[in-house]
Amino acid sequence: MPRPGGVLALLCAANLLAIFDMEIVGVALPSIQRDFGLAATETQWIVSANLLAWGGLLLLGGRAADYFGRRRIFMLGLGLFLATSLLAGLAWNGGVLVAMRALHGVSAALMYPTALSILMNTFSEGRPRNRALAFWAGMGGTGSTLGLLLGGAVIDRFGWHWGFLLQVPITALMLVMCLVLLPDDRVTGRPRTMDVTGALSVTAGLGLVVYAVAEAPAAGWTSTRTLGTAALAAAALALFALVESRSPTPLVPPRILRSRLRVGGNLVVFVVTMIAFSMTYLYALYAQQVLGYSPLEYALSGTVFPVTVIVAAYLGQLVLHRVGFRPVAVTGSLLFGAGSLWFTRVAVDSSYFGLSFFALLLLGAGLGAGTLAASAAALTDVDEREAGLASGVNTATVMVGGGLGVALVATIAASGTGEVTTALTLTEGFRAGFTAGVVLSVVCLVLSLVLLGPRRRPGAGTAAEQDQGGPLRLVVPEPRSGDADQPSLKTTER
Repeated sequence: MPRPGGVLALLCAANLLAIFDMEIVGVALPSIQRDFGLAATETQWIVSANLLAWGGLLLLGGRAADYFGRRRIFMLGLGLFLATSLLAGLAWNGGVLVAMRALHGVSAALMYPTALSILMNTFSEGRPRNRALAFWAGMGGTGSTLGLLLGGAVIDRFGWHWGFLLQVPITALMLVMCLVLLPDDRVTGRPRTMDVTGALSVTAGLGLVVYAVAEAPAAGWTSTRTLGTAALAAAALALFALVESRSPTPLVPPRILRSRLRVGGNLVVFVVTMIAFSMTYLYALYAQQVLGYSPLEYALSGTVFPVTVIVAAYLGQLVLHRVGFRPVAVTGSLLFGAGSLWFTRVAVDSSYFGLSFFALLLLGAGLGAGTLAASAAALTDVDEREAGLASGVNTATVMVGGGLGVALVATIAASGTGEVTTALTLTEGFRAGFTAGVVLSVVCLVLSLVLLGPRRRPGAGTAAEQDQGGPLRLVVPEPRSGDADQPSLKTTER
């Protein structure tokens, strides 16, 4: 019999470890770039390859748990997580490290949705499950803060390699605990097929898009290499669309995108994460390469961001059901724009409280409010049979948006730096990158205003109630009848 408390601790540890790892990379990036002599467009692949593999294969990872069993896939993900962390820590050049980070994204795509599925099937509906989900969600902010502080201290003292190696014994212990705590769930009703072609084609297409954007400044936007890569990306994405339209079990069925609110929520999430990941990526490089912060000093300076995200999300959920999605999302967009605009004032001698503290504070508040409103919109009024799929699409959108955002903004920053790298030219490049964040914030604002607005009907209630012509429907995770391996979402009315 599973031990619910132990299972919850194990699953929360997995969530914490995934977020912890992402923060470790942010702290380590400048040291890695310096040690391997990587260009800025090459460095961004350490982040982008991981996020694109994670987001592109996440839905497939959830289906694999259906097909082969939750414990088996969760342990496979953990095992791959361990191996890639070990090899990343031992990496001897940038190419090896990028490859390991891409495989690490595969491990997260297997582990993350499966962990949530195990949680949903371990705890019964109501207070036990809601409490478990609260602990699970809380690990995001905890992992981010811990990754900054502990990662900064370890990397500052022992070097960036140990940021990855530190995760190896922790993951090994978790693998042992899986054998003790998780039941051997044998699959009885396997799905008819798994859309492997769809998952691989969309991941390859997105990766080629990033490659084309990253290499275009050096090769030329109209060069044969850039245009050829763009054509291959278009072909891969077209194949994905074709496969999805004909597959009996597509990763993203077209019907899931028929709701304007659902599409709008996911588009806003996509742009929000483009901004959040890219702005924090630039700050990690700026703080350590221009201001001369040590990894620990950077980590301490950056903790204001995750803390503000948590506070803003908490405050946002208090008013979301009263004012609706659009006001909260618009507020998040404005905060993002203000934070990015504040960062455009970067200089070679900027003080922390004169620049970074308030910019990170605004960006954190924007992420907390924007993600909350957009994700709630994307998961509102979802049919019970499609709720698990809708939540998976929303999570995948976060990862893909982050990967593409980092690639785009890093390329703009590199183009603004020029051929001679000094503190002054780096600052000019970072200023160009932060300006791109302002532009993305405007895009986010427009999407929020246009797609998250209510559709009024005679006699409709509040703005939050008007979009679907009825009360605001919130999604509460619930296992689907007849398909215990897939988490679903139950709609409740307020």
